[in-house]
Formats: sequence, structure tokens, C-alpha cells
Amino acid sequence: MQHVANGNERAFQIIYQRYNKKMLRFFLRMLNNEEELAQDFLQDLFMKVIDKAHSFDTNRKFSTWLYTIAANMCKNEYRRREKTRQLFRPLEDMTQLSAPLTNFSHKEDNQYFLSCLENAIQELSPTHRQVFILRYQEDLSVKKVSEIMGCSEGTVKSRSFHALRKLAQKLKLFNPKLQ
Repeated sequence: MQHVANGNERAFQIIYQRYNKKMLRFFLRMLNNEEELAQDFLQDLFMKVIDKAHSFDTNRKFSTWLYTIAANMCKNEYRRREKTRQLFRPLEDMTQLSAPLTNFSHKEDNQYFLSCLENAIQELSPTHRQVFILRYQEDLSVKKVSEIMGCSEGTVKSRSFHALRKLAQKLKLFNPKLQ
């Protein structure tokens, strides 16, 4: 990052090559798979890396710093969407996860489950969604998630527990024991 701060383009290219796919995947998950928006966020993120290169604390891990910036960008987007939602009060969401299971093939079952899981993840609160994605889809440690989110490890564990519980409730039709 010191090289990036000094204008070294090669150093920036190395960082971009190392992190662009991970961060795009993160944005896609956090932004409801909106490809164009995720691409825009990715570009904005790396512009922020260039603009804020001097503010990088070399005592921290770069990946933690990068995820923190990305997570804050998503939080701001959630706030913007919430303000818009309050202005327009959309009709009740018709995408309920209570559709009965029919006789699907194994591949169709998996696709249906993944689609329902993605919908359920998007219905989580922003903090629960962020914890779930960072912890279980990005496979980051509790400690790293706590650093990214700026909260204690206990808070991450609690939010993770509640996110999993909410997802289990929304996806209970896939577990015959819960029906």
C-alpha cells in the first residue's frame, strides 16, 4: 500500500488482480446479485483504495481494511434503499418461501434450494446478512469478521447464531423434521 500511495501503478495492479474477484463475489452476495451494481461498487472500492492509500494502517491486514471499506459501502447502500423504500412503500413481497415442494430431480432440488437460500439471505437484516456472508460464504474467521464490522467477537457469534436461526426458519420446508 505504501507503493500505491506513492503512485506505483504496478503495485495497484497486483492488489487489483489479487482481490477483484473476491470483492466482486462479496458485492454480488451483499447486493442481491445485481451484477451492474456490484461492478460499480467494485470500481468505486478500488478508487477508494487509491484515494485512501495514505490512510492505510500498516499494522492492520490489508484484506481486513479492504473488506471494511466494502462493508461500509454496502451499509450506505442499505440506508439509501431504506430511505427510498420508506418513500414509496412497495406492495407486499410476493416471493414467499412457502411454495410446496414437488417431485423435482436432484439437480432441480438443489437449484430450488439455492434460489430459496439466496432469497432468504436477502431478507435478513443488513447486519445479519453481512455476518452470514462474511462468515459462511467468504469463509472468514470470527475474529476477522469482528474487525471488519467493528464489533466484538461475541457480537459476531450472536449475530451469526440469529442469522442461522432465521435462515433455518425460512427454509424449514427443506427439513422434514421441522415441519
